[in-house]
Amino acid sequence: MLRETGAAEINGARIYYEVMGEGEPLVLVHAGIADSRMWEGQLAAFADRYRVVRYDMRGFGRTSMVEGSFSHHEDLRGLLDFLGLDRAHLVGCSRGGGAVLDFALEYPDRVGNLVLVGSAVGGFRPDFGPPEEWDEIVAADEAGDLELVSELEVRIWVDGPGRSPEGVGTSVRDLVREMNLIALQNEAAELGEEWEPEPPAADRLPDIQAPALLIVGDEDQPRVFAAADLLEKELPNARKVVMHGTAHLPNMEHPEEFNRIVLDFLQDHR
Repeated sequence: MLRETGAAEINGARIYYEVMGEGEPLVLVHAGIADSRMWEGQLAAFADRYRVVRYDMRGFGRTSMVEGSFSHHEDLRGLLDFLGLDRAHLVGCSRGGGAVLDFALEYPDRVGNLVLVGSAVGGFRPDFGPPEEWDEIVAADEAGDLELVSELEVRIWVDGPGRSPEGVGTSVRDLVREMNLIALQNEAAELGEEWEPEPPAADRLPDIQAPALLIVGDEDQPRVFAAADLLEKELPNARKVVMHGTAHLPNMEHPEEFNRIVLDFLQDHR
C-alpha cells in the first residue's frame, strides 16, 4: 500500500506527516514520550478501511521545535486544513489525547469519533505524589544525562508501577527510549511557548458530543486511571475498555488486540 510523506508549513513549523489508505480520514496523534512511529502496528490495519494520517507533533520525531507560541490542537487543525480534510476520526494517546480533546472542544463539527488512549485532560491535576523514579529523574536532568532521564521515564510509562523492565518487550522499550530522547533534547533547547485553551478541557467535557472510546492499560499509572474515570463520568457518549498486561502504550504492547477494539468501535459508530 502506497504511503505519502511530507511536511506541512503550520504556524512557522514544518510538521512531518504520513498518509496511507483510502476512505474516511482517521488521524493518529502520538504520546508525549513518543512520536508517530508508535503507531507502526496500527498503520496497515487501519489503512485497509480508512485514510490514515499520522504525524509528529512539534518537538517530536521529525518535527523540530521553533520559536513562538503554539498549541498542539491548533497544529492539528492546521494539518487537517493543509490536507484538505474537513472532518476526521481522531485517535490520541496521552498528550496526544489531550490535544484531541482540545480540538474536539474548539472544532466540534470537524470531529467524527474519538479514541482516547491513556489520555491527558487539560486542566485536570489529580492529587497523586510523583512516581518513585522522580528524584532520580531530577538528578539526571540536572546532570545533563538525558539518556538516563529517558530510561527512567520508560520505567514510569512503559513498564508501569507494577512491572519490572524484564516484563516488557525489549523492542517496545528500546523504541520508546529512542523516541523520548528526541523529545527531551528538543525540550532542552527551550524553544517555543505552548498555550492551552481557557477554560481548560476538564471544565468543559460535557460539551463533547462525539462518541468516545476510552482505552487504558491495567499496568498504567494511577493518575491515568483517574483521568479515564473523569472522562467516563463527564463525556456524554463514552465507554471505557481496560487492556490487560499493558501500561501507557497498549497499542505497542498488544497491537492486534488494540486494532480489533478500535476498528470494532469505529464500525459500530459509522
